[in-house]
Amino acid sequence: MEFVEHTLLVLHFIGLASLLGGFLVQIKTTPRIVNNAMVHGIITQLVTGILLVGIVESDDAPVDHAKIAVKLTVAVIVAVLVFANRKRDVLSTGAWALIGGLTIADIVVAVFWR
Repeated sequence: MEFVEHTLLVLHFIGLASLLGGFLVQIKTTPRIVNNAMVHGIITQLVTGILLVGIVESDDAPVDHAKIAVKLTVAVIVAVLVFANRKRDVLSTGAWALIGGLTIADIVVAVFWR
């Protein structure tokens, strides 16, 4: 089971890299769009995150449910923003910044919330 957990964690990091990379690559470009990296990244983040929590729960390891709730809420908001804007030809700077800012906020919660 440890192998599965570590594999999911690697995939979770790959999803993070895809989502954040899709955001960062557009810093100096216009117009900004929701690119495929962002779409696939948030899907990967949500699926692997939920599976990781399930595996940890099945091992009877302690889980901080408040932290997971915050992370899931932020990820769902990012997913809604990504999917609501993926077909648009131009993504507003505010929406683009919100996607990136919430993604970074989710990283901060993951790292600093102990």
